[in-house]
Amino acid sequence: MSFYCFGQSSSNKKAQSFFEKAGPLIEKLDYAAAEMALKSAVDADPLFQGAYIALANVQKAQKKYPDAKAAYEKAILINKSVTPAVIYGLAEMEFATQDYTKAKQHFEEFLSLDASSERAKKSKKYLLDCDFALPAIAKPVKYSPVNLGEGVNTADAEYFPALTADGETMVFTRQVNGNEDFWTAQLKNNKWETATPLSTKINTTRYNEGAQTISPDGKYLFFTGCNRPDGLGRCDIYVSHREGKDWGEPYNVGKPINSEFWESQPAISPDGRTLYFISNRPGGSGGYDIWKSTITDDAKWGPAINLGPDINTAFDENTPFMHADGRTLYFSSDGWPGFGNKDIYYSRQEIDGKWQKPINMGYPINSFEDESGLVVSADGNYGLFSSNLKGGFGMQDIYSFGIPEAAKPMKVSYVKGIVRDKDSKKTIESNVQVVDLKTNKTVFDDYTDPETGQFLAVMPVGSNYLFNVNAEGYMFYSENFELKAGDINKPYQVEVYIEKIKQGGNVTLRNIFFDTNKFNLLPASIRELDLLIEFLHQNENVQIEIQGHTDNVGDDKLNEKLSFNRANAVYEYLIKNSIDGKRLTFKGFGASKPIADNKTELGRKNNRRTSFVITKM
Repeated sequence: MSFYCFGQSSSNKKAQSFFEKAGPLIEKLDYAAAEMALKSAVDADPLFQGAYIALANVQKAQKKYPDAKAAYEKAILINKSVTPAVIYGLAEMEFATQDYTKAKQHFEEFLSLDASSERAKKSKKYLLDCDFALPAIAKPVKYSPVNLGEGVNTADAEYFPALTADGETMVFTRQVNGNEDFWTAQLKNNKWETATPLSTKINTTRYNEGAQTISPDGKYLFFTGCNRPDGLGRCDIYVSHREGKDWGEPYNVGKPINSEFWESQPAISPDGRTLYFISNRPGGSGGYDIWKSTITDDAKWGPAINLGPDINTAFDENTPFMHADGRTLYFSSDGWPGFGNKDIYYSRQEIDGKWQKPINMGYPINSFEDESGLVVSADGNYGLFSSNLKGGFGMQDIYSFGIPEAAKPMKVSYVKGIVRDKDSKKTIESNVQVVDLKTNKTVFDDYTDPETGQFLAVMPVGSNYLFNVNAEGYMFYSENFELKAGDINKPYQVEVYIEKIKQGGNVTLRNIFFDTNKFNLLPASIRELDLLIEFLHQNENVQIEIQGHTDNVGDDKLNEKLSFNRANAVYEYLIKNSIDGKRLTFKGFGASKPIADNKTELGRKNNRRTSFVITKM
C-alpha cells in the first residue's frame, strides 16, 4: 500500500502532521498505529480527503470492511472528483459488507473509467458475483449449524473433518500451539465421544499433518505433509493403511501425483481407485486447480489429469470432496459466481464422465467470508464443516448442518460385515469384491481387516451388485444385492461364513442370470463365471459338478430339462475358457432340491439357482 499516492495535503498543520506520521507506520505495516494517526488527522481536519482515503486503505488492510466503506464514502462526499482507484476501493468494501446493489453500481462506474487494468478484470468478476448474489440472498436455503460438542471441539482449533461411510468414525485436524495433528472420535448413541489422538505413527511433533481424507471403509488415510525430507515439493500427499487397531507408517504416494509443485487436500473416491487433489502445477486453468489420478491395471497411480474448465477456473479451487456415491463432487472456489471469496459448490458427473456446471450451495451456507472444507455423510442428509461461529468452544469448531434437498448426492447404501471361518468361527483375512452388474464396474475390491475380519463397501442405489468373498484355501462366497432407485438407505449388516475347500463343499452362485424359461447366459453372469474360473485355476486339484435348480412352478419334466440346460450353459462357458472338461460334470435337478419355501416369491427366487459341488480333490 502506497501512502504517498494521494497527492493531497491539509492547510491544518496538526492534521498534516498526523498524516505524515502515518506514512512510515504504513511502510512498516503497522496498520493499527497508522489508523490511529489518520483518525487524528481527520478529527483535526474533517475535510481532509487524502487522510480519509489513506484511512480507508489501512482499515481495508485490517479487514475492517464496514469502517473502510464509511471512510471511502466520506472521502467521496468531500469531493466527488476522485481517482478510479477510490471508486474501486469503495465498490470492494460494499461487496465485502454484502451491499451488492451499491457495489454493482460502483464497479460499473469504475469500468466506465478503466476497462483494461487488472482491477477491471476483477471488477468484471465482481459484477458476475453481484448478479448472482442479489437474487440468491432473496431466496435463502435452510441452514441451522449444530456444534458437534465437547467430545470433538475444544478451545483449540478443530477443522478438516473426514467421515467413514457408516458415519460412526470421524478423523479431523486439531491445532495445538501451532502443531497440527489428527484426532479421531466415535459416534455412540448419536453423540460424539471424547476424541483421542489418531496414531503416533502418523502424528509428529516436528511436522504438521492435515487436510486429510479417509476411505469409506476407514482403512486408508490420505493427508498432506509439508517440508518433509522425502517430499518432492513444498507440500506432498501421503497415505497410511490401518492395521488392526493402529495405523501403518505413512509414505509419500510419489509421482505422478506429487511433483516439485504444491499438492494438497486429497479426496479418495469410494472405490479407492481415484484420488482427487489440489495442485498449482503447470497445465491447469489458473492458480490452484483440482486434479485426479486413477490406479492403473498394474496397481500404480496413473497420470495426473486436470478436471478441466467444467470445474476449474482462472482463479482458485480447493478442498475437493468426492461423495460415497462416486458421482457428486463438492469443492470450494472463488472463480465461479458467488457471494465473494471462496464459496462451496457441487457438481455431478454424468455417465460419460462429463461434469455438470457447478452449483453454488446457496445463502447463508455461503457468504462473503471464506467457506471451504465441506464433507457430506454417506446418506446425504448432513454435512460437516469448520467455522468460528459465535457460541463455540474457542477457535474453529466442527459443525454439522442439513444438506439442502437440491444439493444432496445420489442415494447410496453399504454392506458392512465380518468374514469368519465356518467351522472355527474365527475371523479371517479375505478378499471382498463388489461389482456393479449394470456397468460392470468394480466398486470395491479390498481385503478385510487382518485382525477383525471386518469390511465396509459402499453401493449407490439404483443398480444390481455382485458380492463375492474369497480366501486362499476356502470355498468362495457369492451374494447379490439389488438396490432399486426408490429404496431408502438400508445398510446391509452381514456375517459371512466361508468353509475350507473340501469334497462335498457346495456354493450357490447368486450372480448367474437367465431370462425366464430360457437357458442363454445373460451378460451380467460373466463376472461371476470369471470368478469361478479363477477359483478353478487357483485350485487345480478340484473337480466340480455344476448343478441347475428351479422353483416348483410349472411342469416337473420341463423344469428338470430347463435346469439341465442352464447347468450345461455354465459348463460350456467354462470349457470355452480353458477349464479342462475332465474336471467338470453338470446336472439338472429341477425343483427336487429346494433351499427355501416355494410358497413365497422370495423363496421361489432363492430356489431358482445355479450352484456347484466339489466332487473330487
